[in-house]
Amino acid sequence: MKIDRIVLRQIRMPLVHFFETSFGRTTERDIVLVEAVSDGVSGWGEVTAGEGPFYNEEWTGSAWLILRDYAAPRVLEKQPQSANDVAPLTEHIRGHRMARGGLEAAIWDLDARLHGKPLWQHIGGGARREIPCGVSIGIQESVPKLLEKIEIELAAGYQRIKMKIKPGWDVDVIRQVRERFPSIKLMADANSAYTLRDADHLKRLDDFYLMMIEQPLAHDDIIDHAELQRRLQTPICLDECIRSAHHAEQAIRLRACGIINIKLGRVGGFCEAKRVHDRAQAAGIPVWCGGMLEAGIGRAHNIALSTLPNFTLPGDVSASQRYWKRDITCPVVETTPRGTIEIRDEPGFGYAIDHDFLREVTVRQEPVG
Repeated sequence: MKIDRIVLRQIRMPLVHFFETSFGRTTERDIVLVEAVSDGVSGWGEVTAGEGPFYNEEWTGSAWLILRDYAAPRVLEKQPQSANDVAPLTEHIRGHRMARGGLEAAIWDLDARLHGKPLWQHIGGGARREIPCGVSIGIQESVPKLLEKIEIELAAGYQRIKMKIKPGWDVDVIRQVRERFPSIKLMADANSAYTLRDADHLKRLDDFYLMMIEQPLAHDDIIDHAELQRRLQTPICLDECIRSAHHAEQAIRLRACGIINIKLGRVGGFCEAKRVHDRAQAAGIPVWCGGMLEAGIGRAHNIALSTLPNFTLPGDVSASQRYWKRDITCPVVETTPRGTIEIRDEPGFGYAIDHDFLREVTVRQEPVG
């Protein structure tokens, strides 16, 4: 494999409906796409950073600069022999895992296409032919609106509901959800909105037999999560603070969680995601694939990742139409009436690029190399 050039694109697409978490409200997405080209064949990656440095320290603007000035030139200079070589070439860059992960994902896709293999097979997946899907529902303007949205998603077949929570939108809201839907698979995602001082308040969530509480405490904390987990019956799922396999090992050793969310961008790409997966599997800790309001490319990469064997819980990978009136891939990602997504056998991530629409939504483009 010889990479001839890397092309960066920033696209802007409005969401079908605003998405609100404890960080704030998102109404449109600015996303950096990475195209890696070799002998006329293109592989595609998506940087999952948000528009501001709120989920972590990265955002669209920082990712563009890191890719253009540091990561892409390094990869073009050293010319990896395979996708497995990309992560070591950029590990001298401290942090910025989402930017680096978007580049690595593009080269994994390129490598799979050059070998004529589907991406899920190229990364060592294939434990299942269809992946179970859940949905993430943001904070709503009212409880009746939340209940209405849950009803719609259950009718569409989704197997698990994740609802965002924050102080003032937690125990009483979940109580009303449970009264309306007593038997659904339900989880709560706090996005680091609480501290250990809220432990007694969070313990009240044990009454609602949730699948898990996701990242209730600080984004960079493991020790306080271990203390909180000792005080709760409900499993804690760690998200923001697991950025590497080493972090996963620390959390497992401290018994800070019972479940781990793996986001491809957060850990820096497929190589590290597989290491986190393997460490968790060896410890008997189930994992699932989290979402970052991805467009079709990132969504397709998440599907491939979710075919690894320890992704045993429904993830946040859902249909394109939940977020976009029109997506940048064709066909768009769709779910079955069973609440699953069937994997595709075409080379690479399995979907074509809608180049006409991609041109419409591109706000800047720059080649490197």
